[in-house]
Amino acid sequence: MSTIFTKIIQGDIPCEKIFETDAEIAILDIMPCNAGHTLVIPKLEVARLEDLPETQAISLMRTLQQVAKAVSTAFDGIDYNIILNNGANAGQEVEHVHFHVIPRTEGSHKPFGNHIRYSEGEMQEVGARIRNCLR
Repeated sequence: MSTIFTKIIQGDIPCEKIFETDAEIAILDIMPCNAGHTLVIPKLEVARLEDLPETQAISLMRTLQQVAKAVSTAFDGIDYNIILNNGANAGQEVEHVHFHVIPRTEGSHKPFGNHIRYSEGEMQEVGARIRNCLR
């Protein structure tokens, strides 16, 4: 089943297109956190970042960098967040990988409000667990 992003890419649903390549599209979010909130989406419909073939992930990062710079420049060098919600527990609502470029003004909401503390030795255990998955 096609996601809403695939339908936008195919031209079935209108959007405010910011940028497009053969492999990606950047559009304004219809429910923005701030003016200029832009989504950068690969045209290949995959749910998670790790599902993208490496060459397409590299291309997506190039486009993301270019669009993020344009968003910042358009708002006089404004700061911004780049956010990927990768999976439902991370807040992903559309199962089609996409990055949010969200301009941030002074006093605007900031992510990472909740922090945890590792217990003694826990950081080393978590680090080893992740490293073991890189092999």
